[in-house]
Amino acid sequence: MAAAPKDEFVAVASGGRESPGHEEQQTGPLKASDQAVTFMTSIEPAELLKCVFRDSLVSVSESGRELGGFHVTVEFARKFQQSCVLLHAESQGTIDDNPCGTTVTTYLTTDLEVLQEDYYEYVHLKGQKMEKSCRTVQRDGQMVFDTVTTVGMNVKKETFSYPLSDLRGLVTEGSILLLMRLFVTRKKVPDHMVFISFNQGLRMVHSTFSELGLKQLDVGGNAAEVFGIRKTSHLSENSSSSWHCYFLEDGHLASRVHVGSPVTMKLLQLPSQQEKDFQKVPLHWEKDMLMRSEFLDRKDNIKTSHASYLRQHPEIRSLVSDFLQFLLLRKPDDVFQFARKYFLQFVCYRSTESHHNAPPLKKATPENSS
Repeated sequence: MAAAPKDEFVAVASGGRESPGHEEQQTGPLKASDQAVTFMTSIEPAELLKCVFRDSLVSVSESGRELGGFHVTVEFARKFQQSCVLLHAESQGTIDDNPCGTTVTTYLTTDLEVLQEDYYEYVHLKGQKMEKSCRTVQRDGQMVFDTVTTVGMNVKKETFSYPLSDLRGLVTEGSILLLMRLFVTRKKVPDHMVFISFNQGLRMVHSTFSELGLKQLDVGGNAAEVFGIRKTSHLSENSSSSWHCYFLEDGHLASRVHVGSPVTMKLLQLPSQQEKDFQKVPLHWEKDMLMRSEFLDRKDNIKTSHASYLRQHPEIRSLVSDFLQFLLLRKPDDVFQFARKYFLQFVCYRSTESHHNAPPLKKATPENSS
């Protein structure tokens, strides 16, 4: 594989964070379109529920050589004492046989507002390590970006912040992946969807989404119909960076490629086949010290609770003892019918003045027997 330029490294390793590229002076903060903001606020919990699953793809070169993997998981979680959606994405690859990779962990509200995102990418060249991390987090009405860039022994730290009021319609590495799943659930990318995002230099840029239409794609030897979405970051008036992503009808990612890169991320098996091939691993909880400890603690708590209740209601033991003696004396064929008739006496006991037919335990009441 030839030496990869910066954006090709991103295509293999990070899955979409563009390099700063052009650093023209911005005259003011960019704005997302009203349609983009409206879409984010219109998301329903039921739609998010359809997006809770795992994607697993492999990265391959033009020659078909496997270079690494790409995985995305979406689940519900809690962050900062509120319910949210947790997205975790990771990829591993190589550049000229040098390992590289990216991880993204994002906590989002149900309208895709970023609560916190941790981004980390690396490439290990011979004799030199390059790493970059960025934490994006809401703090005191601001969105704060803390970055650490390491090249060999040199470490550079920077902090930027923007008012949250300027970031309506913001999408990030993590939220973009979830946003496209939502487009697929609605089977449409609305027109005029212009969001704002940040490049690696934390320069604000516009990001747009458009449909690529339907096409047939080979997935593990099976022809599958996929829905295409183009995601474009407009780095400047004359420069942009695009991704082409194709999804199965159920929202699973089938193919992903950075336009101009020789690397493609693709699905090797249809999700139904993956589930069929999956073998359940027996859970031997008795051999797990933590699970066994939790089980024993729970068991002791239940036994203590039961013993306490019996001490508070000593009539229970007398009631059960009397019933068992009567049952063994009669030895009925239908135990359930016999028990019904026996305990029905306690209902009659409350509605009659006579105590002659009451069972030996005179103070028993329906509440006690429950």
